[in-house]
Amino acid sequence: MNPENYLILAALLFAIGAVGVLIRRNALVAFMCVELMLNACNLAFVAGSHITGVLDGQVVAFFVMVVAAAEVVVGLAIIVSIYKTRRSTSVDDANLLKL
Repeated sequence: MNPENYLILAALLFAIGAVGVLIRRNALVAFMCVELMLNACNLAFVAGSHITGVLDGQVVAFFVMVVAAAEVVVGLAIIVSIYKTRRSTSVDDANLLKL
């Protein structure tokens, strides 16, 4: 498969994730859309690395995966704390946690 096709797929996945973040009000769905956007960036980095012939894009994709793993831990902790206090994962209820 042509590497440019992977870049088109990455752009399509990123657009789907961006629309999901902007439209959905559920924090879990928005969180999954952010993960989809990060994976689209990883695909673009690896495809760009294949096009140029150097391994820099693959190294950057690895670091993005490490940051995404840390984001999952922190993001899910925040979502669980919001759910415990409000019994809802709606993004609109998150601003009610202020004192």
